[in-house]
Amino acid sequence: MIPISDINPRRRFPYVTVGLIIINVIIFLYEILNPNLNMLIYKWGVVPKRMFTLGGVEYLTLITSMFLHGSFAHIIGNMLYLWIFGDNIENFLGPAKFILFYFLSGILAGLIHSMIYASSMVPTIGASGAIAGIMGAYFYLYPNAKVLALVFLFFYITIIPVPAFIFLGIWFLMQLLPAFVSFGKLGTGIAFWAHVGGFVAGIVLIILMGGRRRRGYYNSYWRRW
Repeated sequence: MIPISDINPRRRFPYVTVGLIIINVIIFLYEILNPNLNMLIYKWGVVPKRMFTLGGVEYLTLITSMFLHGSFAHIIGNMLYLWIFGDNIENFLGPAKFILFYFLSGILAGLIHSMIYASSMVPTIGASGAIAGIMGAYFYLYPNAKVLALVFLFFYITIIPVPAFIFLGIWFLMQLLPAFVSFGKLGTGIAFWAHVGGFVAGIVLIILMGGRRRRGYYNSYWRRW
């Protein structure tokens, strides 16, 4: 299933969410035009072993790595999820608290990944840890909001509305299972533990920031609860 939108109206325009998307895209364009891309990623990505042995300024990579992406598919996927789920969390928290929430989610996701792979010299990049935090908050706040998902059934393609707790629950399990399978192994190519950690961090952070679950929030296209 690929999300294309959600049925969860907001009260105001998500300036921070749009701003984050623009910044990520600009930095990605800079990446693909940079002849020293590998050096850039190694310098500003999260390298667990280097972070724990050197410390200090290396901890800044927990933030800088969130604005780097490895491919067009990587950034398109991340920005799609950020756009679909980020606007409602920004609407709920307000711009200032949303920025804090976003960076804390990303930092915690990076720390969890780094602690599990503490001996790794492989740089990790991407906004997916922070976005997983947004998804965790959405899962908690709006479990019954509908996510419009593009579904491929052999040669048949359709769009169906899926409750957020089902869509995001499936996504979380798809991160959690391979995370345990690959526990301690290097070279999987995907930072599953950063996704798991970000998702859980998002739930905890939204609760600490005063979030209350909207159980009956927009059950269908036509009716409000």
